[in-house]
Amino acid sequence: MRLPLQQHPWIAAIGVLVIGLLVWGFWPRPVLVELVNAKRAPMTVTIEEEGQTRVIDRFIISAPVNGVACRIQMDVGDPVEQGQTLLMISPLESSVLDPRSRANAEARVAAAKSALEVAKQKADAAKASANYFRNEIQRLKPLAEQGVISKGAFDKAQMDKLTAEATLRSANHAVEVARYDLQAAETALAYSAGTISGDPAVRVPVKSPVTGRILQMPHECEGPVTTGQELLVVGDPAILEVVVDLLSADAVRVKPGMTVLFDRWGGDGSLEGVVRTVEPFGFTKISALGVEEQRVNVIADFVSPKEQWQRLGDGYRVEARFVVWQENNVLQVPASSLYRLNEGWALFVVANGRAQQRVVKVGQRNGLIAQILDGVKEGDVVVNHPSDEVSDGVRITER
Repeated sequence: MRLPLQQHPWIAAIGVLVIGLLVWGFWPRPVLVELVNAKRAPMTVTIEEEGQTRVIDRFIISAPVNGVACRIQMDVGDPVEQGQTLLMISPLESSVLDPRSRANAEARVAAAKSALEVAKQKADAAKASANYFRNEIQRLKPLAEQGVISKGAFDKAQMDKLTAEATLRSANHAVEVARYDLQAAETALAYSAGTISGDPAVRVPVKSPVTGRILQMPHECEGPVTTGQELLVVGDPAILEVVVDLLSADAVRVKPGMTVLFDRWGGDGSLEGVVRTVEPFGFTKISALGVEEQRVNVIADFVSPKEQWQRLGDGYRVEARFVVWQENNVLQVPASSLYRLNEGWALFVVANGRAQQRVVKVGQRNGLIAQILDGVKEGDVVVNHPSDEVSDGVRITER
């Protein structure tokens, strides 16, 4: 008697095929991964942040007195010379006198005229008295020499003469004071708005303290100004510095003399600079995400030839890269190949088609590349961007 499988061999073939497909379907497959080689190459660690250019020596020209500033006949960017007169400030006009104030002013003028006349009359009386005692001295002097009158009478006559002359001088000064009072009263009456026309007698010139260009014009049109009011900002745009506000945690890594590169400034290539100072105080700044950050200003100077950056001006934007660390021959791997393991770092190295976990010692990092101090040698194949499917000993193949 023949067996069913012998009668129907195609059934056996189908069964073997199904079993083979199941085994093939459930057999562990190699994990597709991205592979890179550990290599030696130059490496640079930088701190990047936006900055602004600014003129080193900025001069804010303010109004020295209260008055009316004339319209400035210049524009932003115009060159100025040291000592050049930029504008003139005229005195403020007197206030308008209302009828009551005008009547008071006229009364003060009349009173001043009367006081002047009184002072003149007193001066005339003092002059007459002084002349009398001078003549008296001339008459008594020969008599005193002959002994006709006593010495005491002659001394008293001399004292009266000196007193009369002092009174005359005082009266003359009183006349001058009364004359000045009259002049002041007449001036208050005459110099009021609407009564005096024409240019003022005195104008205060405002001059440039330095040779350069006009950077800003806060007050351009004619109008009243007060003492200390900002009128112009001048400076030399050929002498620039760059100010960059860094996070305080990054600022402590920056030192004076450190190299800084300026990118995306509008020209070709990068400009080179050097850190001049790190300001010793910080300030609070709200980030774009609304987070309060402690920032510190870092000041840098250009080192590149002036011809390369002369198109920059005051307040231009640049991107600064502070070179914190740099070496030419560094064993490195992509930072994306590392992952945390306990308190250290680890990565996967390819060995015989399988992933082998390696604990490594990491040195410097710049966000994209990491320096390897121990655990990997040059030429080792490393798994980049390891997924959760990659584990120690799993079979892998390059994507």
